[in-house]
Amino acid sequence: MEGGHTDEKVDFTTCWRMIWKTPYIMRLALSAGIGGLLFGYDTGVISGALLYIRDDFKSVEKHTWLQETIVSMAVAGAIMGAAFGGWFNDKYGRKKSILCADVLFFIGAIVMALAPAPWMIIIGRVFVGLGVGMASMTSPLYISEASPAKIRGALVGTNGLLITGGQFLSYLINLAFTKAPGTWRWMLGVAGVPAIIQIILMFSLPESPRWLYRRNKIEEARAVLEKIYPAGEVDKEMKALETSIEAEIAMKGDDNNNGCNFWSTLKLAWNNIVFRRGVYAGITVQIAQQFSGINSVMYYSPTIVQLAGYASNKTAMALSLITTGLNTLGTLISMSLIDKFGRRKLMMVSMVGIISCLCVLSLVFYEASSHSPAVSFSESTHFGTNSTCTAFANPSKLSSSSSSSSSWTCTACLKASSDCAFCSNTANKYNPGACLANTDVIRDSCRGEDRTWYIEGCPSKFGIFAVLLLGLYIILYSPGIGTIPWIVNSEIYPLRYRGLGGGIAAVANWISNLIVSETFLSLTEALGSSGTFLLFAGISFIAMLFIYLLVPETKGLQFEEVEKMLEKGHKPSFCGFLREQAQKKEKEVEVV
Repeated sequence: MEGGHTDEKVDFTTCWRMIWKTPYIMRLALSAGIGGLLFGYDTGVISGALLYIRDDFKSVEKHTWLQETIVSMAVAGAIMGAAFGGWFNDKYGRKKSILCADVLFFIGAIVMALAPAPWMIIIGRVFVGLGVGMASMTSPLYISEASPAKIRGALVGTNGLLITGGQFLSYLINLAFTKAPGTWRWMLGVAGVPAIIQIILMFSLPESPRWLYRRNKIEEARAVLEKIYPAGEVDKEMKALETSIEAEIAMKGDDNNNGCNFWSTLKLAWNNIVFRRGVYAGITVQIAQQFSGINSVMYYSPTIVQLAGYASNKTAMALSLITTGLNTLGTLISMSLIDKFGRRKLMMVSMVGIISCLCVLSLVFYEASSHSPAVSFSESTHFGTNSTCTAFANPSKLSSSSSSSSSWTCTACLKASSDCAFCSNTANKYNPGACLANTDVIRDSCRGEDRTWYIEGCPSKFGIFAVLLLGLYIILYSPGIGTIPWIVNSEIYPLRYRGLGGGIAAVANWISNLIVSETFLSLTEALGSSGTFLLFAGISFIAMLFIYLLVPETKGLQFEEVEKMLEKGHKPSFCGFLREQAQKKEKEVEVV
């Protein structure tokens, strides 16, 4: 069964009319969605802050693994936060989980802002990650359970909108503090402000009505539903909840400890075919999201822009701001389309576009690397014979099969050693330049002659195409695989195990995120930028096949209908088109 309502197209105006009549719904969505803002801010802010952390701590600049660790420790914390958050959600509720995430995030932001050394930044990043991990699966879950089914996709999409809005905000703040004393400390410390705001807002909001009902707080659940639904629909929702709970108890019996024992709860859940099928689908979309390479772009966006040939920190962040703004625009597109065209179609179209973009991006970076400026011996010795990079002066010490540096290019210079940098030609940055030692004194000498200093990428006429392709990649990513995995995971599990299922899928997301963020810079060193993006394209193709086989359509379905659909099993059809036609014909036959 493909699932989803095929007889009613829900557009964005439907969502707007319902919110206009019941503004309380949007208040719930936006307040809980600040968790998404925190998620997005952390994803984006570290990419700009890292440029200045490298400047303050030379050990970070010299060691790629230390840069990757600073970025990825938040992801490691998020894995633990998501794993713990699933159990915490089911036992203590969605509201308390969001508040707990805010406290962790605030502590992490303060620790990072005051960090005297890289190791303390790493500790702060772990705290932030714990909070982000809990928020990443709790915020969409809370919004989903407090939303009418007809507009649930768009409302859960507000969480995605705030994720991308947080990323955009982080780049604005990064740019604002580029000239301020402490630069990266302000960038990281400001993150504590949204956490405080959400704590204040959440104290005035109720618990999820579905979680309340599951805990036999029936009157409290009804009171919340009366604020969300028209009077004539409240009894229908209450009846649906009652039916769902009775079916669960009839199937497996009620657990008296209310989820107290994690492992026994997991065992019971895994014996439930609906839960298992939901987990397969939920994990598939989360892994697909990460291995599309998105967080290599979001965590290292300024670095990628520098790899494309834009050496200035400020220029790199300004160009990254444009791509992040497109991410926000893409999420708005998703909100307007998701309840009309469905989850599955948008994801499949998104994945096709992503794979195409990554392949072309790989080609662009290959051409940029192949046509980088040559290294001139006279230019390299212009600053003094002791100023040249050691690897360039003594190429015989390299492991390369070639012992000659006469044919070196900028790309070869930067790949030779982390101690090498490229200083562009005075007349034209595309003319032969100098391969120099990467020290502060030599860097200042290079810039003192109005030359450009490169340590990540090389001058390239292809750079603008790389930036444009990154923008197109984001536009194709965000409306589909960027937003929808969190929506699917808020819809696809039985009520009794919704927190557990969402937590498992979120852990899969963050583990995949950790693998990507911890290896991206190392991959670019080993495979080059071109090979790295081609690798992401290949993995994305495999992920698209799994989405086709395992992920059903949940558009417009009540949670109880989703459970029935999964119980029957998912029969794939390409983007649901053939299945929808079959369902329409069945309905026409029934009418006749």
